Amino acid sequence: MIVHVLSVSSLKGGVGKTTVSLGLASAAFARGVRTLVVDLDPQSDVSTGLDISLSGRLNIADVLTSPKEKTVRQAIAPSGWTTTHPGKLDVMIGSPSAINFDGPHPSIRDIWKLEEALAYLENEYDLVLIDCAPSLNALTRTAWAASDRVSVVTEPGLFSVAAADRALRAIEEIRRGLSPRLQPLGIIVNRVRNQSLEHQFRIKELRDMFGPLVLNPQLPERTSLQQAQGAAKPLHIWPGDSAQELAHCFDQLLERVLRTGRVGEYADNAAADKAEPIEPVS
Repeated sequence: MIVHVLSVSSLKGGVGKTTVSLGLASAAFARGVRTLVVDLDPQSDVSTGLDISLSGRLNIADVLTSPKEKTVRQAIAPSGWTTTHPGKLDVMIGSPSAINFDGPHPSIRDIWKLEEALAYLENEYDLVLIDCAPSLNALTRTAWAASDRVSVVTEPGLFSVAAADRALRAIEEIRRGLSPRLQPLGIIVNRVRNQSLEHQFRIKELRDMFGPLVLNPQLPERTSLQQAQGAAKPLHIWPGDSAQELAHCFDQLLERVLRTGRVGEYADNAAADKAEPIEPVS
C-alpha cells in the first residue's frame, strides 16, 4: 500500500488553509486513518494546532537540508491529540527556518527533497496531509512534487476566482513539467456565510468557471473551528452543534480524499473514483 499524499494549498493568504488542514486531520483521526501532517508553512501554525512537543526534535528545515532517513524520523512527533484518544496522527514539525527554502527559483534537486523524505515512510501511513506555504515559490512546488493531489482552499470573495484559477494553472504546469501523477482534488470553499448574497454570487462564479472541481460541501463560517484550533484540540471532540456540523463537513471532504486516493477500504474497490486526468484550464 503506497501512502496517498494531499497538499492543502492556497495562493492567497488569510483564507483558512491551515484551519482546513486541521479539520481534515481531525476527520482522519476520528476515522482511524493513519495520518502524517507535514508542516511546510513557515508560520508553523499546524504544528501548534496539533499540540506537539518540540523538545529534542528536528524539524522540516532539517529535512529539507538533508532528507536522510534518520533526520526524517527525528523531525516527526506524535500529535498531542493522541494522548487522550487512540490513533496514529504524527507531525513533521514546522519551522520558521523553512522560509530559507522558499526562493522563487528552486533547483530540481531541491524540489524532490520532500518526495525523497516521504519515501522512507510510505508503509507507515495511509494519508499524508501537507500544509503548504501560501505562495507559489519553492516550498509549494516541493509539496506538489511529492503529492498525488492538491486541494485549493479559497473563500467566496472578490479575488477567489483569480487565485483559484492561478493555482489550477500552476498545478497543471507542475503535472506537465515534473510530476505526471499530480492532479487537483478540487477547490474547497471556506468561511461561507449562506445568508450573504455576495457569497452566493462568488460561489456561483466559481462553479461556472470550474464546475465539478468546486467541492461539496462548502465550509460554513463558524467560530467553533477557531476555538478548537486555539485549544489545540480536534474539531470532532469539540462541544456544540456548530462544531459537529463542521466536523460532518470535513468527514465528507475526507471521504472524497480517501475515495479518489483509493485509501483504506477504497484501496481494492473497483467502483471507486479513478484518478482520471483533469482537463487543463483553458
